[in-house]
Amino acid sequence: MSLQCPRCHSPKVASFHHAMKIGAAIGTVGGAARGVSAALAGAQAGALVGAIAGPVGITLGSVSGAILGGLAGGVGGCALGAQLGESLDRHALANNLCLACNHRFNLPA
Repeated sequence: MSLQCPRCHSPKVASFHHAMKIGAAIGTVGGAARGVSAALAGAQAGALVGAIAGPVGITLGSVSGAILGGLAGGVGGCALGAQLGESLDRHALANNLCLACNHRFNLPA
């Protein structure tokens, strides 16, 4: 479906996704921080399991758990933030610009 200006019906429309980009960035940072903190909290349990392999096992288990937790949290936060930002862009913010008549509008509900 092609996007058209509601005023002049021109198909030349530019869409800006500012809220989606900002939401994705904030979600990534928040998700990564939450993932790392959860991984570090779980590192104590990992340290007990890694104690079988000795100090190297404890260290590697804790570090890899923090890295993987941060990555997983960052991906989840990015996806959630992007969805929220896309919803804001689509319905709340006038982020579509008609290149023919310079009319700003948002998408219909």
